[in-house]
Amino acid sequence: MSLHLPHHERATAWLAEDPDPVTAKELRELLALVDKGDEPAIKDLMERFEGTLEFGTAGLRGILGAGSQRMNRVLVRRVAAGIGAYLLANVKEAKRLGVLIGHDARRNSRVFSEDSARVFGGLGIKVFLAHRPWPTPTTAWAVVEKKAAAGVMVTASHNPPAYNGYKVYWSNGAQIVPPHDVGIAATIDKVAGKIAMPELDELRRDGLLIDLDESLHDHYLEKVISLRAQPEVDGKDLVIVYTPLHGVGALSVEGALERGGFPNVHTEKSQREPDPEFPTVAFPNPEEKGAMDKVLALAVEKTADLVLANDPDADRLCVALPSETGYAALTGDQVGVLLADYLLTVGPQDKRMVATTIVSSQLLGFLAEQAGVAYRETLTGFKWIGNAAIEYEREHQGRFVMGYEEALGYSVGPLVRDKDGVSAALLFAELVAWNRARGKSTRDHLDDIYRKVGLFVTEQVSITKPGAEGMIAIRAAMTKFRGAPPTKLADIAIVQVVDLSRGEGGLPPSDVLVFKLAGGRRVIMRPSGTEPKLKSYYEVRITVGEKESIGDARARGLAELAKLRDAHQAMLT
Repeated sequence: MSLHLPHHERATAWLAEDPDPVTAKELRELLALVDKGDEPAIKDLMERFEGTLEFGTAGLRGILGAGSQRMNRVLVRRVAAGIGAYLLANVKEAKRLGVLIGHDARRNSRVFSEDSARVFGGLGIKVFLAHRPWPTPTTAWAVVEKKAAAGVMVTASHNPPAYNGYKVYWSNGAQIVPPHDVGIAATIDKVAGKIAMPELDELRRDGLLIDLDESLHDHYLEKVISLRAQPEVDGKDLVIVYTPLHGVGALSVEGALERGGFPNVHTEKSQREPDPEFPTVAFPNPEEKGAMDKVLALAVEKTADLVLANDPDADRLCVALPSETGYAALTGDQVGVLLADYLLTVGPQDKRMVATTIVSSQLLGFLAEQAGVAYRETLTGFKWIGNAAIEYEREHQGRFVMGYEEALGYSVGPLVRDKDGVSAALLFAELVAWNRARGKSTRDHLDDIYRKVGLFVTEQVSITKPGAEGMIAIRAAMTKFRGAPPTKLADIAIVQVVDLSRGEGGLPPSDVLVFKLAGGRRVIMRPSGTEPKLKSYYEVRITVGEKESIGDARARGLAELAKLRDAHQAMLT
């Protein structure tokens, strides 16, 4: 037992602090096995208490359970105490401005929200608490609307049922970036002693807890509808099918579409209501195989013009369109570039900017250059896009048109400084109706873009490596490629290696490697900030011949992409 004493002591101290009977029972049973010398239990205990969950690209996220490496009430209370202490030390009038808290419908989301409210209130900080589960973008918007000092969204986005998470927003409505993320993390580490936890009713009586209501969400929908670029475009006859994938998007997306002029919406009934178990899907992410099966079947039944799907917290949007074989989903790059081209075409021709991340397609950069508009490329994670938009508006007095990341995240205008699958759904419906009014399909629109700036063929491959050993393997792979980068892939010369961990590429240091190959090809490697995955991104650019079909050009691109992908993946095994 002596070899594992530090972890055993941490677990015992944790147990004394744990207010949750479920995780307390879990930990007691684990400790009993450890005391008997059970090796799997010892390994489990060490993994749970080796360090603590850290802020990644989307804040704090982890598996629900007991331990400092899990999401639980003990950790949430400490995190809230650290955030509160940081605000009191760094934000003038933090107590009066307060913190706004929203949550999704996952396991313990409401409990974590109420615990956080009690911690902030115990520090004398006013709290705005959501009255029900709602989308992540509603929280990001409401932080600014209520002029709060900061915001919290309890969500694990598209992760499996076993996960939950904790996103932190600054007063500008964007997720925290340096120095605030580093400062909050350091303050959390210093949290010690008993944390004051007044009851919610006591905080209400003292005016420190304000319960939000449906009027705020209605106001959010009004603002979403005001984003319509061409309100005169008629969407009454557009047949839309939709799924929130057992998440919290239905009330928001259905409301935005109907009020925004698109009343013909059919929601997949079996997935409409929030359910933390996500019973009809293996993985509640519209990008995952099988997740869209039910809504695509509904699309066939209704002969839909457009298929829309959110992830469980409705910050992402998946789009599928009619195809020769039924319905086919667009990639995040395709949706992002279609929205950008549409908004740049029909919107004011003023000083403006579009943005995406380094792992998204290069297509938006080419499109922006041709349109003569400013373009920003950021690190992975929408917090960087949100802050880049704010910086552009402040320094150039220009207009942020839209930003996107390839993982189905989009933000239109300055309304929400994070991914917003609600406004993106409304704007994409308008785009489809606009194309129809001018005698084109949305796929025709996409082909026009390809002929204009080139066909970009992309693919993302993830290798999952769970647990502490998996993280070691992921770090080893990055170290290998960083220390001895290849000079060619699939017999194509690598012309430049950009190591963002060294601050190369003009971006903040990040664990990302970019391999630029001859002819505009590109390979990117990075560990996921929210999941135990090593992600690789592949891209080739094909110039479409004057008389060549898009299908033939795509076939050329896919063949070339496959060679590039296979050569790189072989080096990872």
